[in-house]
Amino acid sequence: MPTRLTTLLSPSRPSRPPSRDDAAGPVAGTARPSRGAGWATALSLALVCFVTYTALSVRLHQRMLTTGYDLGIFEQAVRSYAHGHLPVAELKGPGFPLLGDHFSPVLALLAPLYRVWPAPVTLLVAQAALFAVAVIPLARWAEEVRGRRAALVVGLGHGASWGVAQAVGFDFHEVCFAVPLLAFSLTAVGRGRARAAALWALPLLLVKEDLGLTVAVVGLLIARTGERDDRRRGGALFLAGVLGSFLEMLVVIPAFNPGGTFAYSSSVPGAGSATPGVGELLLHYTVGLVTPDTKALTVLALLSVTGFLAVRSPLLWAALPTLLWRFASDNQAYWGTGYHYSAVLMPVLFAAFVDVLARSGPVRYALAASAAVTVLLLPQFPLWQLTQPATWHTDSRLASARRLMDRIPDGATVAASNRLVPQLTNRARVSVFGLGGSRPDAEWIIDDSAQPQGWPIAPDDDRRLLSEVRNNGRYRTVADQDGYVLLQRRP
Repeated sequence: MPTRLTTLLSPSRPSRPPSRDDAAGPVAGTARPSRGAGWATALSLALVCFVTYTALSVRLHQRMLTTGYDLGIFEQAVRSYAHGHLPVAELKGPGFPLLGDHFSPVLALLAPLYRVWPAPVTLLVAQAALFAVAVIPLARWAEEVRGRRAALVVGLGHGASWGVAQAVGFDFHEVCFAVPLLAFSLTAVGRGRARAAALWALPLLLVKEDLGLTVAVVGLLIARTGERDDRRRGGALFLAGVLGSFLEMLVVIPAFNPGGTFAYSSSVPGAGSATPGVGELLLHYTVGLVTPDTKALTVLALLSVTGFLAVRSPLLWAALPTLLWRFASDNQAYWGTGYHYSAVLMPVLFAAFVDVLARSGPVRYALAASAAVTVLLLPQFPLWQLTQPATWHTDSRLASARRLMDRIPDGATVAASNRLVPQLTNRARVSVFGLGGSRPDAEWIIDDSAQPQGWPIAPDDDRRLLSEVRNNGRYRTVADQDGYVLLQRRP
């Protein structure tokens, strides 16, 4: 099949199906690469990324910089699956069914690993592997169309991209499954392999409810070919994506949610219970999608990783659903470059970049621009922490925290500071201390009163609540060391 997206999307097709001998080489006029072209480079880059991601995320966990929101929540879900139950997250509320929060049954794939190694590090290592795998199809495609230099720029550019780095540096999230799926799917679209593109895209419906809209866009990209089979396949994928997302958000999630709703719809004007006026909606969904400046800066940061060349490829359409729901939301955390929200956009950007490289003239300056942006942005995001001495220094206070947590028996109910939560979720029923809706009267409380994180409980509120608990007579102080307080409920 042709390697160029322009062939896939052209309105007319050649009179006969192209044979394998018709495939283009790395540059017009050169020999066609061997069947194994790109494997060595791609696998080497993926291995480097895996080691790097694992080192950062595991080290953050060892330094107790991971949190209950979100690593603890996902571990509780995977732990439920590992024991043969539907996912329950105690951190969201007593017995809270996590499928009533987000539709992510793909997490069940981690259950066998968790049975063997029941620890939060299992999730972090699995996430590192999934992010690293995404490099393989992108780097292979780049080497096939433009040679090894392009493979290195694309592979390392994606691997060190700020969107992936932010996700690696912030706990674990289900979108780690979406990143390789999108990389394989969009690479297949760009190489004219419609069936493979559809098969790689469909599992996104099991990753998170909003990704069905991305599946629909992949379907549109496939359907715009001149082949009847591809039009049918693309149309079916489009319908599956749209219907899948709406069924998950309007039927499945509310069925599991204790309140019978999809909680996140309330943050999108026009989708919640309160209906704004027509003028307000029009303003929000036009000017509001690009203001305030944070949204525009995020778009610039996204496009910059490919030297802005990705805008020349229709593959970039696959980024629109994610950007639209983020920028339409009233939740300001979605607008910027923080957290994990941009990870799913990185394979879209770099697949679009390779597509442009495949059908452009000289690409030396394009590769140089992308590489320069990667290098310039790297110190601003979490992967750079691996070069800092503080990352490899262990605070002496942490030994006290571990000794106190060792005194909590397995299976106990515990209320803990957010950063202590994922240190206990593999063996206890844990909630965040002081958070409304948590299980009342936990058997144990362990709190970092010296250096409270500040979220989701403000430091002053944390100290006030701890003082109230210590003075109400229902708990006895077991230990108070280096700012860590361990309390046990009286019989």
